[in-house]
Amino acid sequence: MLREFTDQLNTKITINYPPKRIISVVPSQTELLFELGLNEEVIGLTKFCIHPEAAFKAKTKIGGTKKLNIELIRSLKPDLIIGNKEENTREDIELLQKEFPVWMSDIYTLEDAMQTISQIGELVDRQPEASYLNHLIRAGFTDLQTLALERGINKTVAYLIWKGPYMLAGRDTFINDILVKNGLTNVTRESRYPETDLEELAALKPGLVLLSSEPYPFREKHIEELKIAIPAAKVMLVDGEMFSWYGSRLVKAVQYLFQLQNELK
Repeated sequence: MLREFTDQLNTKITINYPPKRIISVVPSQTELLFELGLNEEVIGLTKFCIHPEAAFKAKTKIGGTKKLNIELIRSLKPDLIIGNKEENTREDIELLQKEFPVWMSDIYTLEDAMQTISQIGELVDRQPEASYLNHLIRAGFTDLQTLALERGINKTVAYLIWKGPYMLAGRDTFINDILVKNGLTNVTRESRYPETDLEELAALKPGLVLLSSEPYPFREKHIEELKIAIPAAKVMLVDGEMFSWYGSRLVKAVQYLFQLQNELK
């Protein structure tokens, strides 16, 4: 049967419900779809949709999040494409919207992420599974916030996502909201992903510098450079998926962030 849905950019789509041929062009949302049990329905994903591994190996790769293979997508004849405003290019999405139902998310906070899980659950006829995931996420992050207060975690943090030039996760990002929920205050007041250099970074006087594993693959060798520039700061490598993937990975992120808080006490 046909059903109408409105996505998070306020675009209305009509799909054959429930959808049977789904393409996901966002890694965290791809993982969510498999967690919801849509192993057969998901027919295409990007080269960055690496979780779960078995599904990644088995499914058709339709390019990268920023450069989709439109012709390959056409050949797969999806009845639903699921994307995200930040992850995908406007050009690709507008092109696909002319031919297929495209549902878009727009996520800045944990609450946005949970709403997305609920809405995707409804979109693909997996409401109970989505509700259970949200139950686990809500309980876990409530505990994390409580523990951050009890442990007196109150540090200023610079979260680096890129090198050459250095780039920070700023305000108005999902990463920033996860930092705040763990007792951390972003040193930059700029929005989105501002560029910086070591001199500017040192002037912000962060007590903590987190080097993300993605999108830039920071490694141990990068720690020393930051320590020299900001000797008073604690510099750590962190798993970027645990701070920026806003689907079912949030369940795993809870345990990871518990352990991170232990290191920050």
